[in-house]
Amino acid sequence: MAKIRIHVGDIRLGDAEKKILNEVIDSGRLSEGKMVSKFERIWAEFVGTKYCVATSSGAGALIAGLTALKYFMNLKPGTKVITSPLTYIATSSAINAVGFEPVYVDVDLKTFNIIPETIKKYLDKLENIGNHAIILPVHLMGYPLKMDEINKIAQAYRLITFEDAAQAHGTICNGHEAGSMSLLSAFSFYIAHNIQAGEMGAVNTDNQQIAKLVRQIKAQGRACDCFVCTRADGWCPKIDEYEGEDDFDPRFSHDLMGYNFKTTEFQAALGLSQLEKIGSIIKKRRENVKHLNEVLWKHSDILQLPEYSEDVSYLAYPMVVKRPDLISRKELRIKLEESGIETRPLFGCIPTQQPAYSYLKEEYDGKLPNAEFLGLNGFYIGCHQYLTEDDLEYTEKIFNKILQDKS
Repeated sequence: MAKIRIHVGDIRLGDAEKKILNEVIDSGRLSEGKMVSKFERIWAEFVGTKYCVATSSGAGALIAGLTALKYFMNLKPGTKVITSPLTYIATSSAINAVGFEPVYVDVDLKTFNIIPETIKKYLDKLENIGNHAIILPVHLMGYPLKMDEINKIAQAYRLITFEDAAQAHGTICNGHEAGSMSLLSAFSFYIAHNIQAGEMGAVNTDNQQIAKLVRQIKAQGRACDCFVCTRADGWCPKIDEYEGEDDFDPRFSHDLMGYNFKTTEFQAALGLSQLEKIGSIIKKRRENVKHLNEVLWKHSDILQLPEYSEDVSYLAYPMVVKRPDLISRKELRIKLEESGIETRPLFGCIPTQQPAYSYLKEEYDGKLPNAEFLGLNGFYIGCHQYLTEDDLEYTEKIFNKILQDKS
């Protein structure tokens, strides 16, 4: 095995990160406090929404957001959610966890995102909308969805949109930040993402009621829904507002059935340190994508390279093997890994290629050709901000070596 190792994602804890983490240690508070509140405020400002509620993970954000919609819209078990078949499994699993039912339509071969026309065709075939209520599209790998078109379809059919923007920190959609063009959106700050906090998520929205619901749901449904807790200052407005005679404590009074999706001060602190340099992170990742496109273009008869755009905040460098008859994805990934270049498959088509959803295979077999092709032939390598010129040159060299006799 090669001694060189170029990872899909990486993080370096420098002086700024260590300083803010030490501030958390010195504060004596590890659970949600001032760091989390500050992150929520700054992330809401960055995305362009009124509210942000931090959660323990992107999956937690999806589940909390969908649960909030269940209460907000009085949705019943079995409510259908139109979503992407080609994404990380958390999106579908969140839908099922809340008691809803995912409905899949096909994706675009170039951007991997759900195609608005396929949503409309699916809805047009229905005799009535029935229990369809939500469109949950995914900005996969940082590529922006056509949210204007999706929102028009949703409005026409009286559905709401909920953006999964987990992989699209800083991506621009028609002049708007990803995650700001729906009733609510979910983000993930997993270690391999553009804003890295190890594990953390967030729900963003302009709707105060949804924000308050998410805040309750992520804390076991307790009555606390204040955006900044003042209990540490010896005062709780919820207690002051309560008119009952019993000994009321909102932390132990539960209006809803919820979960424990609270995050920590450490995660929020890391997120804040990353937000201070988000512009340079996005810029460097774009530069790396542009460079790799230029040096790997000679292999474009075999590989579909990622479309380049100044609007995309790239999670990674995705490719698709166009000629599996010349080299399979498996063979290419094995050779790249043996040479020290880490790879990941492009998730797989959930209803037909993921074992956990095998019960849907017969229903969807042959109906999602693009997602199935990408699920079998798509993969990605890193484009993160820590890649050096030597890393990029080495990556070019290895691809040339593997593919030189394949054309």
